[in-house]
Order: sequence, then structure tokens, then C-alpha cells
Amino acid sequence: MRVAMYYSNNDVRMEEMPIPEIDDNELLVKVKACGICGSDVMEWYRLKKAPRVLGHEIAGDIIKVGKNVKEFKVGDRVFVSHHVPCNTCSFCENDQHTLCKTLHSTNFYPGGFAECLRVPEINVDRGAFVLPKEMSYEEGAFIEPLACVVRGMRIVEMKSNQSVLVIGSGVAGLLNIKLAKAMGASKIFATDIDDFRLKTAKKMGADIVINAKENVAEEIKKHNDGKFADIVILCAGVPSAVKQAIESVQAGGTILFFAPTEPGVDIPFPLFDLWNKQVKMVSTYAGAPRDLEEAIEIIRTKKMVVTDMITHRFPLGSASEGFKLAAQAKNSIKIIIEPQK
Repeated sequence: MRVAMYYSNNDVRMEEMPIPEIDDNELLVKVKACGICGSDVMEWYRLKKAPRVLGHEIAGDIIKVGKNVKEFKVGDRVFVSHHVPCNTCSFCENDQHTLCKTLHSTNFYPGGFAECLRVPEINVDRGAFVLPKEMSYEEGAFIEPLACVVRGMRIVEMKSNQSVLVIGSGVAGLLNIKLAKAMGASKIFATDIDDFRLKTAKKMGADIVINAKENVAEEIKKHNDGKFADIVILCAGVPSAVKQAIESVQAGGTILFFAPTEPGVDIPFPLFDLWNKQVKMVSTYAGAPRDLEEAIEIIRTKKMVVTDMITHRFPLGSASEGFKLAAQAKNSIKIIIEPQK
């Protein structure tokens, strides 16, 4: 079978691999759609594991079922999560599934930028979901990234009367904007340094868009009755964005670190100001099964439309072009690879 093998953002090669063999407790899935995630083009994260077949935002068809698998059948349209928790460790027992060591070590094989992939037993058990009939494969490719956003919103305990600032209007930022709007945010602000992304943020539901080179905190006060934002969601992992987040949060508000900086980057912060304003600072990573289930329901019921974020679709043979576009982070939002084309 064909795979798109990642060596770097500018070096993604078409290669051949054997179709994976499955055992009696596994599934073989033909991948129909796979989104390129922002993390797929973070070279500081990806190069150390290259060469590798990436891709974790997948939807497809089951084409082979292990004889012990009873919950699924050949022909089922499915979404499959690459990371799944053990459900028994102290983290899982305290609803902190994304800190689970098992979640950080599980994956399907080889990756979503391939014609087929093998779903291990543990992923079959708690990471495979039949797509509702109302959902397309492309919508299925949004389940995993939306689940990450669902989890983040749950962590910040967002309420419908709160104002929200989203710093960084890439895919993650736009999903946060969309979900904040669906949850009834009183006002949504969005920043970026790219005009295309600012325009897109406006289309996706932001009330006010601000170029990140401006005085973001003052612009928020100007358009928010003299107040800063109740919730600040950081979707840009650069020190200047962290500084803006701290400056722009309302007293008693919450900062959610959705995106990380590169490892080894230390961020100084004004402890007295944060203490005095009683600001809560929290972080989030990935999504757990409950977040995936909620994401599926949000998309199924059209509480949020996601396909309007797709700007490009490429066949598997053109995956390298998709990666270059995603890495440039300019005139693209969500890029979908279609491995069967």
C-alpha cells in the first residue's frame, strides 16, 4: 500500500509498505480522510521521530475484522482515536485521562496518511466509534481536534455570559472560536498576525478580530465595556503571545494554555499581578473518550459546522504539497488528505 512518509515539512515522500496484518482482536481500516494537524508540522516535535507515517485525524471504512471483535463489522464507517487511556490508573480515576501513560504510548499503525491502518485491541475497545449516518468522512476527521477543544472548554468551566479571547487563529483557534460561540460566549475576540486568518476568524464567529501586533489588551477593553477577557485561550506557542494572554485576562479570569512553546523555553510572568487579580492558569492536552463522544454529538447535531474550515483537499500522492501549505500557515486552514485518491 502507499504511504506518505514524513522526513521533514519539506520532505514527505510516497513510499510502499505492506498492508498491516491484524490479529483476532484488531481491525483493519481503509482511510478515507485524514486531516493535517498543526502538531504534524511542528518540526521540533516531529523530526526526532522521523521518518514516520503521521496522521491521527482519521475516518474510514473497516475492511477486515478480527474474529474476536463483536462490536464492529466489515463496512462500518468509523473514526478511530490514536491515543487511548488505560482507565485504571490514578489519573484516569480522577478524570485526568490525558495524563495517563497508556494514552501517551498507544497509537494505530502506521498512521493516517496511508491507504490502510491497523487498529490495536486497546484502541478497538475504547477508541473506535461508528460514524453516525449524518456525518461525512471529512466531518469524521474533525472529531479528534474538536475533542481537544471540548476538553479545554470543560477545564476552563466556560459559562455563556463570559467573554473569550482566542490568541492565534489557526485550526485550533478557529475551533475554539466556533465552540465558544456555540456555547453562548457573550463576546469573542480573536488575534493573529496574518490577515487571511483574521478574516477567517471573523467568518467563523469572532465578534472582534485584532492584529496581534497591536495593543491587544487595550483593544479588548475598548470593545468590552472597559473589561479584559474572562477567558483567554492561548493557541499560539510563542513568548509574546503568552505575555499578551497575561495582560488581557480579567481579574478572576482564566488563561488556558492550549498550545505549548518549544521545550526549554522559559516564560517569566508577573506573579504579584496574577496573584492580586486571582487569575487561574490551566493547560490541556488531547482528548479523552468522553470528549470524543461529545465532539461526535456536536458535529452530528450540527451544533457546530466544521467543513467550512476546509480550504484544501489533496490525494495521498500530493501529501507533500499539503504539508508545505500547512507549515507555511498562511492561505490555508484545514487541509484534508484523501488516501484513496
